[in-house]
Amino acid sequence: MATRTIWKGAISFGLVHIPVGLHTASTESGVDFDWLDKRSMDPVGYKRINKRTGKEIDKDNIVKGVEYEDGQYVVISPEEIADAYPRTTQTIEIQQFVDAADVSFVYLERPYYVAPINKGQKVYALLRDTLAKSGKIGIAKVVIQTKQHLAALIPLGDALVLNLMRWGDDVKSTDELDLPKAGAKATTPSASELKMARMLVDDMSGAWDPEQYKDEFKSAVMGLVAKKVKAGKTETVVEPQEESPAYADNVIDLTELLQRSLKGKSGGKSAQDAPAKSGRKAASKSAKTAARKTSTNTAANMATKTATKTATKTATKSATKTTSKAATKSAAKSAPRTRKAA
Repeated sequence: MATRTIWKGAISFGLVHIPVGLHTASTESGVDFDWLDKRSMDPVGYKRINKRTGKEIDKDNIVKGVEYEDGQYVVISPEEIADAYPRTTQTIEIQQFVDAADVSFVYLERPYYVAPINKGQKVYALLRDTLAKSGKIGIAKVVIQTKQHLAALIPLGDALVLNLMRWGDDVKSTDELDLPKAGAKATTPSASELKMARMLVDDMSGAWDPEQYKDEFKSAVMGLVAKKVKAGKTETVVEPQEESPAYADNVIDLTELLQRSLKGKSGGKSAQDAPAKSGRKAASKSAKTAARKTSTNTAANMATKTATKTATKTATKSATKTTSKAATKSAAKSAPRTRKAA
C-alpha cells in the first residue's frame, strides 16, 4: 500500500543534490481510551483552567512563558517565537559521515523512510550503496514543521532511513548510576560461569522476527472489546454537532449567480445587454410575484385572525347566554313557592 509523502525536499552533501520525499516508518498502535461521562455517556473534553482560581479562561488570555527558576517565568511573545524558528530550507543537510557502530541506539528517536522523487533514482542508489559498503551513516540537520532536528541517514536494504535523533544534551550520562565496572576483579565472572552463560545465550538465539512480538495489553483489551460487542454490551456516544451557519445555502446560490454572470460577460457587449434586460424583467416579475404572494398571505392571515376573533366572540356570547338561562331556570326551580294571600 502506497504511503503519503509528508515532506518533500532534497539530500545535500558537497555538490550532490538528491530530491527525496519522507514517509512515516512507524505507527502508534496502543489502545486509545476516550473519556466519557458515565451518567450520560457524553464525551468529556478538556478545558483551559486557571490552576489558582480553578476557573476556565479564554485562549486570548493565554501567553507562553519559560520557567528559568522555581516560580519565575519569562514571557515570550508569538512574534519572538516566530523569529526564533530555524530557517526552512527543505534540505536534509549532511554535516558529516561517521561509522555506524559509533552512534549509540539511545540517540535514535523516530524513523522515516526516504524515497527518491523527480528522477533521483540513480544518485539515490549511489549514496545508499556507498554508505552500505563503507559501514558509514550520514549525520544531518533537517527542519520539519518549523522544528530543527538532528538525524541519521542510514542504509536499510533498498531504502535509506532518516532516523531523527536526540540532541547530545538530551541524553543523560550513566556516570551517576551504580554500575559494575568492566574488568573489575570483584565482579569479573569465572570461566565456567562465562561458558554456561554463553551456552544459554546460544540456546535462546534465533533470527530476528518482529512479527512474533505483540502488544499483549492491546490484544487483551481489544479481545475484551470484541466479546462485549458480540454480547451487545455497547454504549452509544453522540458527539455534539456544531450548528451550520444560517447563510450556508445562500453562499451556494451566490456562487451559481456569479458563475452565470461570468458566462454572460464572455458573450460580448450585445450578450451583456440581453441578459441585463431579461434579468431586469425577471427581477420585476419576481418582485411582482413576491408582492402578490405577500399580499395574499397578509390577506389570508388577516382573514384568519378576523374569523378567529369573530368565532371567539360568538362562542363567548353563546356560552354566556346558555349559562345565564341555565342559572335562571335552576334558581326558579330551587326557590320556594309562595301561596296566594287569602
